[in-house]
Amino acid sequence: MAVSYSFVAFFNSISSSYSSSFSKPSLGSLKPHYGLRVDSKNSSRRLVLSCSSSHMDSNSDTMDIGQTQVSSTAPFGLTMSEANMSRSSCKWQRVLLKVSGEALAGDRAQNIDPKVTMSIAREVAAVTRLGIEVAIVVGGGNIFRGSSWAGSSGLDRSSADYIGMLATVMNAIFLQATMESIGIPTRVQTAFRMSEVAEPYIRRRAVRHLEKGRVVIFAAGTGNPFFTTDTAAALRCAEINAEVVLKATNVDGVFDDDPRTNPNARLLDTLTYQEVTSKDLSVMDMTAITLCQENNIPVVVFNLSNPGNISRAIKGERVGTLIGGTRNSMAART
Repeated sequence: MAVSYSFVAFFNSISSSYSSSFSKPSLGSLKPHYGLRVDSKNSSRRLVLSCSSSHMDSNSDTMDIGQTQVSSTAPFGLTMSEANMSRSSCKWQRVLLKVSGEALAGDRAQNIDPKVTMSIAREVAAVTRLGIEVAIVVGGGNIFRGSSWAGSSGLDRSSADYIGMLATVMNAIFLQATMESIGIPTRVQTAFRMSEVAEPYIRRRAVRHLEKGRVVIFAAGTGNPFFTTDTAAALRCAEINAEVVLKATNVDGVFDDDPRTNPNARLLDTLTYQEVTSKDLSVMDMTAITLCQENNIPVVVFNLSNPGNISRAIKGERVGTLIGGTRNSMAART
């Protein structure tokens, strides 16, 4: 293939110019310039990008194109060593946070309370800055609950559930916007295609996002009617190899009785999967609990409205109720 003579002449002039500049340096006589030079010791292996000034010293900045430069700074301003030390202090390294739609409503003055979403965003930021990978599944009960509307005006259960899935997408987009407003890179993935507003759920892509430090919000449940977002949380947790489901609700945990009717109801610290199913405790639906049991996924049920509960739950401190796991002996009830 013919090579333009002008290009060859230009390259030869560049090479000769930089060769002479670096072979006979004169201190104090070199003018500031930026350019490429070939390492005279091993020109076939190393290409050096050099920024030189009128006073050359041994600490001039160079970048070896053949080597990978690794940043020593972690996200949110921590050094890598600080992030690794903080990460090792946490009980779980990849978690799935399940946020119910009712929790997003806050005081129920409106469907979504911006104060609640901002509180969630700040809590998630506090743990992602430590290197913890966080995925989120959102419910839609604050906008539309399919099981409650089924049968109304001829609305069948499947159609009602699909409307409920759309409600979770609305919550996910709102939560994504809140998180990105404070600098948290976030992706929304939906169980059925809505390519104009979110990515389709692809397991490998979701895992890659997490590995890059992004928060992934899973919306539209499982994409199938007759399944709750609790089941979607258990399913996504198993698929992305998360270590725990953190179920954030508007109650402090699981009680032995309804605390709204029984003031003496006792908050349970730990439960087994069998106790949840045999006592028919209204923690998660049976499909979700069974899926967690089969995959050895612990579940932590806690109150979202208490500040700091998300980070405390991730660190393994005694918050809420732990299902299917053991408490850290060093943790203290807060």
